[in-house]
Amino acid sequence: MNDVSLELLFSVLFGLLVLSGFFSSSETAMMAINRYRLKHLSKKGDRGAMRVEQLLRRPDRLIGLILIGNNLANNFAAAITTLIAIRLLGDSGVAIGGFVLTLFMLVFAEVTPKTVATLYPERISFFSSLILKPLSYLLYPAVLLVNGIASGVVRLFGIDKAHSHIEHLDPEELRTVVDEAGELIPDQHQGMLLNILDLEKSNVEDIMIPRNEVEGLDLEDDVCDLLEKIRTSEYTRLPVYTGDLNNVVGVLHLRNVARFLNGSDTEVTADKILTFADDPYFVPESTPLHTQLMNFQTQKSRIALVVNEYGEVQGIVTMEDLLEEIVGNFTTNIAEDSEQDIIEDSDDWYRIHGGTFIRDINRALDWSLPTDGPKTLNGLAMEYLERIPDGNISFALDQYLFETVEITDKMVAWFRVKMDEHIQ
Repeated sequence: MNDVSLELLFSVLFGLLVLSGFFSSSETAMMAINRYRLKHLSKKGDRGAMRVEQLLRRPDRLIGLILIGNNLANNFAAAITTLIAIRLLGDSGVAIGGFVLTLFMLVFAEVTPKTVATLYPERISFFSSLILKPLSYLLYPAVLLVNGIASGVVRLFGIDKAHSHIEHLDPEELRTVVDEAGELIPDQHQGMLLNILDLEKSNVEDIMIPRNEVEGLDLEDDVCDLLEKIRTSEYTRLPVYTGDLNNVVGVLHLRNVARFLNGSDTEVTADKILTFADDPYFVPESTPLHTQLMNFQTQKSRIALVVNEYGEVQGIVTMEDLLEEIVGNFTTNIAEDSEQDIIEDSDDWYRIHGGTFIRDINRALDWSLPTDGPKTLNGLAMEYLERIPDGNISFALDQYLFETVEITDKMVAWFRVKMDEHIQ
């Protein structure tokens, strides 16, 4: 080796440092690349993505290949550095050469390449795959040998590679991904995606129209009263029952009304109304919202009657209610008239009807009243007070101030509520 010129030795050493930096950056880029974006690009036919995805199908072999190349480059670089050091400084140059090589290795073959690969994993991995893929075939026997030995050592520690699995995101992790998307997804779309993920956390009981607010047609009423309800109803579908809502016999779509109102009102009978009603569709109150959404699609229905474990009707749920859980309220402004359940008052106070759903209050006012217990504001207050107040009182619940405004024998009809972040 003494006949080899120093210029050639330095050139080879430089090439080995570059090679070591290549393997170091390749390892970091391959491990840091976004797997989901990689899969997306691969499905679109991107050749670089397809190469990288193929290499990552066996990460043990990929790491083995990279480490073989990296260690060969580093070991040969150390040997050549020793020759150069002895040629220039004699035997005392071995220690100096080792120190200098370590410094150059750290800066130019480790820290710098890996930093760049962390910043641009996609570019680096796509470029590296052009070399690593043919190299994987060339060094396949060596990689197989090294991996076989490594697998044996791993088994000595009780680790079985058969238990390895493909990573999947659970709903909470997917929520984090959507939250962190930032400007990549418009705020409105981001909110809709998060609402879809939240569907499995709620059931139809959380969003149903309660029994006492259900408007329907009692076939035992006078036909004139039934026709008046039909003509003045603000809903397009009305449950049809006999005597009690538990005895629902159909659901009348108002588009069918013209089929039996084409003559005199005196010709209309309860049986005729029932003839044009659709069969009722019942669902348990514990049905998750994402399941009910699919059920509506399967049943080709837009309204369902919610029943408890005893088969008693608790209310109704509609497709519109489910859609509002995803896209938000179709009417988002809080009205100022007394007919609304949430009325803006003075000094950040709101006048809220006791029967209002807590979920609707949270959505309308961007509050976070607890939803894991009672469903209505009155229910929440009764759970806290454990009684119906004899007179108007005020109390604090978490960060919210409550004042009762109107009390009946059965419930608190109206509250004044304010959020105060200073309440401990």
